[in-house]
Amino acid sequence: MYGIADLDNCYCSCEKVFRPDLEGMPIVVLSNNDGCVVARSNEAKAMGIKEGTPYFQLAQLFPNQKIVVFSSNYELYGELTGRVVSIISKETPAYFRYSIDECFMYLDGIELDHLQQWGENLHKRIKREVGMPISIGLAPNKTLAKIASKLAKKYEVYKHCCMIDTDYKREKALEWCPIEDVWGIGRRYAAKLQALGCKTALDFAKHHKDWVRLTFNNINIVRTWQELNGEDAVPNEELAKKKSICTSRSFNGMISNIDDLKTHVSNYAARCAEKLRQQNTVATIVGVFLNTNMFREDLAQYWNFQETRLLTPSNSTITIIKAANDVLQRIYRPGYQYKKAGVIVMGIGPDSPIQQDLFDINAEQFQKMRRLDEVVDRINRLHGSETIVLGSQQYTKKDGKGKADVFANAIKHDHKSPCYTTRWSEIIKIKI
Repeated sequence: MYGIADLDNCYCSCEKVFRPDLEGMPIVVLSNNDGCVVARSNEAKAMGIKEGTPYFQLAQLFPNQKIVVFSSNYELYGELTGRVVSIISKETPAYFRYSIDECFMYLDGIELDHLQQWGENLHKRIKREVGMPISIGLAPNKTLAKIASKLAKKYEVYKHCCMIDTDYKREKALEWCPIEDVWGIGRRYAAKLQALGCKTALDFAKHHKDWVRLTFNNINIVRTWQELNGEDAVPNEELAKKKSICTSRSFNGMISNIDDLKTHVSNYAARCAEKLRQQNTVATIVGVFLNTNMFREDLAQYWNFQETRLLTPSNSTITIIKAANDVLQRIYRPGYQYKKAGVIVMGIGPDSPIQQDLFDINAEQFQKMRRLDEVVDRINRLHGSETIVLGSQQYTKKDGKGKADVFANAIKHDHKSPCYTTRWSEIIKIKI
């Protein structure tokens, strides 16, 4: 049996951990630069607030309604969800973290008769020790487990844990699940299936395998069909396989100066390097894209993407930043107002062993850079992210007296909550 643990309204739940006064209130979390709604509490969903709603429209669409608004605080969300995964790791024979709010669990060794109670107990422990609600789905494969978790989240009768362990339960769950909500069915394929009369997961599952193969000619769609019919068809190793890592942001305003662009790109590249180290991998290709604001038809438009190959695969912050800035220098064109940039690392593989290039850095220098990254990562974990950064990552702007304000925040987050669990300066204060 497989399980999936899915945190309910993850970002909103993280904000409520240290704000019990928000219980029962509509809460939304905004995207970078406070642009649009990316997360909603159940109360906000009930009001009709849609994901993607621009922040500035909330007051117009919901006048005289009190909505609690937070800027995204990924440092807080990452730390709290890490605590949840730590509990899951102690309760399951094996697990794989699929996203910031989802974790697959492999439950071989736990007796089938005890699984339902086990899932309910796991929910209670996470709620008690972290303060966040979680829904658990149990099934013979990962696709059905995802559907079970949606049922556990929607209906209180399941007590936060739904198990699909019979054909009767499987067919009832598929009949309930719209085809667009099936894991592995993207928007394009969902539209095609709906046009072919498959409104629910059950409609799709009832078709013959040959029809699926001939209609879509896609191995992933065939595997999804197999899993909906009770088979275990999605390989575990494909979930863990990351072919690329991308970090990108829209700017707070528009930028034309290449030095300011380099600061942003350096920060995105540093984040990609950090993610590579977290999963013990290295990259062989570093790409950068840059674009103007396509909604500003009154301005000249430009978009470009280029990449470079590293002589030696690397996860070094210094190496990745240097490569990214070299690419930026090639694609930058003066005279444009840029709105967004991003860094993509590709050609990802394990960080050991690494085949070094004859003409690249020597082994001693390679080890020095690795030790430097380890020290910086450790300090940033203990004292908060970006406690130590490279010089090229420093945002600067002039204050009213003409002096440089180093580390001036280039991302707008007027409603950001404190980083209660990762920064001593923002630790929660209790009045007694």
